[in-house]
Parts: sequence; structure tokens; C-alpha cells
Amino acid sequence: MQIPAGKKIYFLSDFHLGAPNHKESLAREKKIVSFLKKISLDAAEIFIVGDLFDFWFEYRSVVPKGYVRILGKIAELTDNGIPVHFFTGNHDMWMSGYFEKELNVPVYHKPKVFSFNNKSFYIGHGDGLGPGDHGYKFIKKFFSNPFCKFIFGLIPPHLGTGLASYLSRTSRSATGTKDEKFMGENGEWLITYCKEIMTTAKYDYFIFGHRHLPIDFNLDNECRYINLGDWLKYDSYAVFDGNELSLKYHNHE
Repeated sequence: MQIPAGKKIYFLSDFHLGAPNHKESLAREKKIVSFLKKISLDAAEIFIVGDLFDFWFEYRSVVPKGYVRILGKIAELTDNGIPVHFFTGNHDMWMSGYFEKELNVPVYHKPKVFSFNNKSFYIGHGDGLGPGDHGYKFIKKFFSNPFCKFIFGLIPPHLGTGLASYLSRTSRSATGTKDEKFMGENGEWLITYCKEIMTTAKYDYFIFGHRHLPIDFNLDNECRYINLGDWLKYDSYAVFDGNELSLKYHNHE
């Protein structure tokens, strides 16, 4: 795809709406909606790269309560002809067609490659990639199994949502502050993953979320790894203007 003159591609991730409480989540949601309104003036396409919600599960006829502002804004964007893409994260992997039917937003469950202005973008949330973290990888296979999803769907929504919210808080507590520091080239598992991919294919940019830390790292002279950070602390995002990809901070503008 060739980006029209004056238009840009935007990449955001890790809003975690719903956490840590309704008051803080609502304030964050309003901030993100305001940002989406701002970038709609020059956005050619928008990518939301996972963990839009702190928990999301689509029952047969029920979706989680709340989030009307962000869902309405996304619908408005697509209704006005601005494509929005969504990658599931580890907190909102249980998507079952609601975004596609109601918001006209394609949902991707695995990394996917896009091309803009002859630049290639390898995009994914980032969870379960690279070496290590075998415990989570096993849990992800378990949770993404269709039968397990069916069983969870039998739990009444108020109980299922409460259980999932508890597990989410427990996960964040266990992670603590260790995700707040850059672990070095050899310690960052997504950098290791990118290098593995580069042995068989060439891309200009790798774009991930999940890490919650804004990172702009040169993998070589022609390829960069960008981690989008989050909107819990950094309000960070990436934008491609047709020539160059930049990592930016909304709260610094």
C-alpha cells in the first residue's frame, strides 16, 4: 500500500482498560479517545497491537460491561473510512467476532506482515514469542484451546469476569517492576525473537507491544525493533509518515 500524501500510520498498544479500577480506567479511556480523535485528522490506518482491555471475553450473547467511549470511537473511525487493525494480546485473546461484526475491525491472533511505501512491518503483540517463559506459553495454549474457551463460556459472566480480573491482578503483581528496565540486547526476548526471524526473512521494522517499555533498537543498519510501551505510564505510540517510523509520547506533546 502507498500511503496518501499527508497521511500517516499509527501504532498503539497496552491500554489495559479496566485496570486498576473504574475511575482510573475511565480517565485513561477518555485520554485515549481524545488522542484517537486528534490523529483521525491525518491517519491512513491505525493499529492497536493488543491488550486494549485488561480482560475481555465474548460470551455467545454478552460482552464485558463498559468501554462505550473507546468502542464508539473505533466504530466512528471505521465508519469514516479509516481502517483500524487489532491484534489480540494476552489479556484480550478471547475475541469471537464482535469487533469484526460491530466495528468492522479485523482481528489477528498471530503476528502479521504489512507493507507500506515499500517498507515491510512485522507486527504482533509479542506475548509467547522468543526464548524462555515456558510456563506462560503452556498457559496460552491452554487458554486459546477452543474446548477450554467453550468451558469458560459456561461460567456465568459475573463469575468469569471476577475470576479473570483476579488472575490479571495477580499476574501484574508477580511481574512487579522488572519490566520497567531495558534488559540489554541479550536479555530482551523479543530482540532475540527478531534476530531469529531475520535469519530467514528480511523486514524493515518489527513492532510489538506487551513489554510495557518503549524501546527503539537497531537490529542492524536496515532493521529496527520498536516496542510501543503502554498507556498506563508512558502514553507512547509509533507513527510512520511514509518515510520514517518514530516512537513518540503523547504526554510530552
